[in-house]
Amino acid sequence: MTKLHYEWHHLGDSAIVLTLGTSIELSTLDLVRQVTAYLEKHPFAGFIEMVPAYTTITIYYDPVVVYQHFSEAEVHRKHAHPAGENYMLPCDKVLQHIVRCLGGFEFTNEQQSPQTEKLIEIPVCYGGEYGPDLSEVAVYHSLTEEEIVSLHTAQIYPVYMIGFAPGFPYFGGMDERLVTPRKSVPRPRIPAGSVGIGGAQTGIYPFETPGGWNLIGRTPLALFQPKSTPPSLLQVGDRVKFVAITPEQFHFTAERNLGHGL
Repeated sequence: MTKLHYEWHHLGDSAIVLTLGTSIELSTLDLVRQVTAYLEKHPFAGFIEMVPAYTTITIYYDPVVVYQHFSEAEVHRKHAHPAGENYMLPCDKVLQHIVRCLGGFEFTNEQQSPQTEKLIEIPVCYGGEYGPDLSEVAVYHSLTEEEIVSLHTAQIYPVYMIGFAPGFPYFGGMDERLVTPRKSVPRPRIPAGSVGIGGAQTGIYPFETPGGWNLIGRTPLALFQPKSTPPSLLQVGDRVKFVAITPEQFHFTAERNLGHGL
């Protein structure tokens, strides 16, 4: 059994952040996933959700529910509690629960094999109206548009985090030859499904939102559907491979999704 090393801090009065590492790497991603799965099996009264990220897990809770639950429990068990514990704040009660849970956590250093992880292919129509910045990215790297597409579709991208907007995936594993500075002036509107490069990262905009990444293509898939369970197509730990498609294939898939209410 390997003892878990972590740091924590309160995020206001309704969340606690656990820090499990200091760098973005697959071993940290695996640890974040393991701890998240473990804590999900040990919920507490007032628990709302957990948000895993690159090196952290944020645990959200309702302080009123936490207070009510522990206050009622302590009324029935007051003689079994040390003096003064009744005055613990909800945030301290939640932290106490988390620390106790993680005391029994067993970490395995073996990362999951690719065969046990979920691989999702994302069809992307590159360039033209779908990827208006593809030519600029190619010029910036002194490569052809075809070479940019080839480099972008050659990798397997692990999903490190979902954030910025509901369903927006932050991928790792992008080829260093594709690292491109963000736009100096962000666009006020970016079409839903746009695939972009921002610095050393690549991602997909699930909604029409403002953004400053370089748009190299667009997928016809819906990345976030509120009525689905889970609502996000991609989850932390999934692996993604981009597959180039034609405009005709893009419109066919988009129309099919529309027909299914996606």
